[in-house]
Amino acid sequence: MNRFANLAMIFTLVAGLISCNTKEKNASEAKADTAAAAAAPPAKKKTIVFFGNSLTAAYGLDDPSLGFAGLIQKRIDSLKLNYKVINAGVSGETTAGGNGRIDWLLKQPLDIFVLELGGNDGLRGIPVSETRKNLQAIMDKVKAKYPAAQIVLAGMQIPPNMGQQYASDFRQVYAALAKENNVKLIPFLLEGVGGESKLNQPDGIHPTAEGHRILAENVWVIIKDLL
Repeated sequence: MNRFANLAMIFTLVAGLISCNTKEKNASEAKADTAAAAAAPPAKKKTIVFFGNSLTAAYGLDDPSLGFAGLIQKRIDSLKLNYKVINAGVSGETTAGGNGRIDWLLKQPLDIFVLELGGNDGLRGIPVSETRKNLQAIMDKVKAKYPAAQIVLAGMQIPPNMGQQYASDFRQVYAALAKENNVKLIPFLLEGVGGESKLNQPDGIHPTAEGHRILAENVWVIIKDLL
């Protein structure tokens, strides 16, 4: 009996040692995994480019980050999404001007491209065919350089100052281009803001900070599924 008792004691001690070694090994491996994770560089942020005119540039606001593009960045940050917003808005920009500077902008990689141009074309009475051609050219250049990029087209409307037919043709350009190019469409960027005096600055064209919050919602509804 003593022999069997001694054997049982030996087996117990060996099992205990194996168990301790296993626990120490697991703890060591866990520490190594944690250290490796801490040492790993953070994932590179993807880029959203807002390419537009004074609406994108937040014209008239003391703090450009209060414009809709800046508000989109704040929402992205609050949701801890791995994206950075680049505001490429230039006040007074027409679609021709945008087509002229897009090549320079495309020197930097992008993942989502939000095209907000055309409003100044409409206010100047530029032929709708020219606006359409320039918007298409801009999208073609983006797709050629970054085929995997998602494109979002911000629709615009203008008052009938240039005539009802011109205003109608202008409005329809955006929906037609979005369908032909299979890109996301913001039906009307200024929905809920255009024509509302309390939501616009004294010029009646550029939104106030409160107006930009509505624009940001109009944009977010469309782009959130792309993030």
